Amino acid sequence: MQGAADGLARQLWRIVEPLHAILYYAPEVADEAAKLGYDVESRWPSYFAWRAAPLGAVGAATVSSAFYSFSPRMVADHVPAAWDVAAPDVLLERRLVAVDRALRGLLGDERVASLGEVAALARRAASAANTAGRVLAAANADLPWPDQPHLVLWQAATILREHRGDGHVAAALVSGFDPCELLVSFAAVGAAPESVFASRGWTPDEWDAARERLLSRGWVHPDGTATDTGITARAELEQRTSELAAGPWKALGTEVGRFVQLAGPLAGEIASSGVLPRQSTLGLSSRA
Repeated sequence: MQGAADGLARQLWRIVEPLHAILYYAPEVADEAAKLGYDVESRWPSYFAWRAAPLGAVGAATVSSAFYSFSPRMVADHVPAAWDVAAPDVLLERRLVAVDRALRGLLGDERVASLGEVAALARRAASAANTAGRVLAAANADLPWPDQPHLVLWQAATILREHRGDGHVAAALVSGFDPCELLVSFAAVGAAPESVFASRGWTPDEWDAARERLLSRGWVHPDGTATDTGITARAELEQRTSELAAGPWKALGTEVGRFVQLAGPLAGEIASSGVLPRQSTLGLSSRA
């Protein structure tokens, strides 16, 4: 029974993630970031600002800890400088404006107005999430709920996404993967090419050193591909992540099927719209 719940939690992550991720990729969001004064030649200046804003005007060490797999040096390039461009409370207000524009652009005004039922289900799941020890989920859950259903849906998806992500960090710690090793091990099982993971800011020397550590533990081959032991370790990490993410969905009971029926097509439209990248560090396009 537990295994079925874990599998469902992973399936639901694949629905929730695209709903949340428009914040980082939609052109309307980049436009709002530019209006605030962020450099949008790269997505990273506004990424750190949008995602970390619920934490308040925190420093680089806090963001590095919460985001986990980014190079602390890369984080320090953007935090706390992000708050000099716009204060967190301004960012929180404008990110809802940005998401509103993005969802209307993707789905149309009539469609977003019809999302009341799925938004209510998502809010119930998000409100049931236990945020103890999950700083990003807690920070987003502490925000007031917007009024419009499509924004309720997005905020719920964000809470649920960060709830799973916080659990993934906990699972990584238990499994023995440090931040860079977590990425190296994910590339080793074919989640995405190493070039995709380079976006997290680790130098080639740091990447090679992390690979050597995994090699010494028997988790990768010399060519960087995962050994059977490494594949098992990653599978156990992902299973533990899903176990930790299952609680909010259990709260929906039998209505979780209705959520999948309503939200699945929305996530599919967003995923196939071309707004999101085909490959990312999340491994959504992989069976890994």
